[in-house]
Amino acid sequence: MRDLKIPEQRHPEKAHRPDNAQPKKPSWIRVKAPGGEGYNETRRIIREHKLVTVCEEAGCPNAGECWSQGHATMMIMGDICTRGCTFCNIATGRPSTLDAFEPGRVADAVQKLGLNHVVITSVDRDDLDDGGAEHFAQTIRAVRHRSPETTIEILTPDFLKCAPDALEAVVAARPDVFNHNLETVPGLYPEVRPGARYFHSLRLLQRVKEIDPSIFTKSGIMVGLGENRQSVMQVMDDMRAADVDFLTIGQYLQPTPKHHAVDRFVTPEEFAGYEKAAYGKGFLMVSATPLTRSSYHAGDDFARLRANREAKLAKV
Repeated sequence: MRDLKIPEQRHPEKAHRPDNAQPKKPSWIRVKAPGGEGYNETRRIIREHKLVTVCEEAGCPNAGECWSQGHATMMIMGDICTRGCTFCNIATGRPSTLDAFEPGRVADAVQKLGLNHVVITSVDRDDLDDGGAEHFAQTIRAVRHRSPETTIEILTPDFLKCAPDALEAVVAARPDVFNHNLETVPGLYPEVRPGARYFHSLRLLQRVKEIDPSIFTKSGIMVGLGENRQSVMQVMDDMRAADVDFLTIGQYLQPTPKHHAVDRFVTPEEFAGYEKAAYGKGFLMVSATPLTRSSYHAGDDFARLRANREAKLAKV
């Protein structure tokens, strides 16, 4: 049995990579330490339902803050990914079979946590014919049945090796927000996101809108990986051409010395510049700060996203 707490077993594909220095974090990257009654109650519910969260598996810096408010991002289909992205802390390898009872446990946990908005993500499952699309759809339907007032945001893999009907099955379950992250600029894909294809991911987001224009689409990138401002601006233009509604930009933080090196720490002022530029390009909603992550403040952001769409339609 693998022990995923041991780095060499968690990331066997990175074991022989040279170490990259982990620079000291600047003063503007500060997070709340995990703890408190709210955090412990969230942890208890997650453990009780035998669920996995991306908050823990990816080492999210905002976990302490979010869990203290009862907000946890569910990660379905196991804790082992079939991809080996150099930025990601989720374990890589051969996943176990799908748990048919997981959608029900997720729905029960969402109800017990009292979530008004839930984010559901997953590992990549290239071992499955549909990439796990039907499991996503089942989870959405289970949450809808148990908590009909809860809005649902999904953060999916790219379904790169699947037939077109895989994506159609997920969209047919009608999540409120369909998120798929581009993660970085196209020039860095061979190093940062091997196994993925930039224009396939863009097309995936575009197809969601073509299938169901009422669903909000969302995507995000990290900065500090080696990109420059011009390449970030081009990604924004590409996203808008695919009719993406919501953009997130956050600072890349290196999980271990074996992961992709931090090229630099982007300043809060630069993030503010990215946010201003993105709104100028027509995004309905933008979150661009050093600690921005896909699901950070997702519920509040969704309320603003919906209000911004309504305001825009009122002007037409």
